[in-house]
Amino acid sequence: MTARLLLEFARIGFLDMLAYRLRYYTGVINYFLSVTVYYFLWKAVFAANPEFGGFRFDEMITYVTVGWIIRSLYFNNIDWDMATDIMEGKVSMVMMKPVNLPLTYIGKALGEAAFRTVLLSAPTSIVLALIFPVNPPRDAAHFSAFLLALAGSVLLVSSINFIIGSCAIELQSIQGLLRFKFWMQELLSGLLVPLTLFPAPLREISRWLPFEHIGYTPMMIYLGKIPGREIGRTLALELFWIVALLWFGNWFWNRLSRRITIHGG
Repeated sequence: MTARLLLEFARIGFLDMLAYRLRYYTGVINYFLSVTVYYFLWKAVFAANPEFGGFRFDEMITYVTVGWIIRSLYFNNIDWDMATDIMEGKVSMVMMKPVNLPLTYIGKALGEAAFRTVLLSAPTSIVLALIFPVNPPRDAAHFSAFLLALAGSVLLVSSINFIIGSCAIELQSIQGLLRFKFWMQELLSGLLVPLTLFPAPLREISRWLPFEHIGYTPMMIYLGKIPGREIGRTLALELFWIVALLWFGNWFWNRLSRRITIHGG
């Protein structure tokens, strides 16, 4: 029953995104420009170093390209959507239905991810692979593990965003929180720079947080930088964070939602 509801909400989320499909066409250009900037930055760095931070130039460009491609897939705005629904009172209509509210937003996020895969990630992959020297995955086993880690990324981002969106019950505005979460996620997910380049203290802190499993883990698996014997442990740790954040998000919402007062009849 839960799986059927999740699929139904995912379908609704997919259909909702059809109204905004034009912005995903322009998104291909945006991601292309982002990778282009990083390409020339890293090209300047590797001009004097055949290897930097444990990467060759071709590996770094693959890391950057794959990183922006998967970002185009896992990104969603359910935190902002939740905040808007709470501030406008629309969330009351969802709460009156005999369904689990976290399930509705997580389902919509999965539907958005499916939509992004078709209209943004796939065309972005084709464009970037034709222009930049992107290496294939190390082997079939690493590619399969990469896909599993990528699916986990979608769930991680969705669960984090749901928790942030729930804070709108207590806060008059969550824009500051959204900005903080955005930059924390961009930095600690390894999208801006590989986490291997972080200072040791910051790298140690990032190991205790879920953000590196959003981008860094899938990218390192794709490149074969995580040995086969370590992949299972890494995926298990990612699964732990998914379960923990989904559980906490559900508990957090149930606790805060008791303070919502619905007027009218």
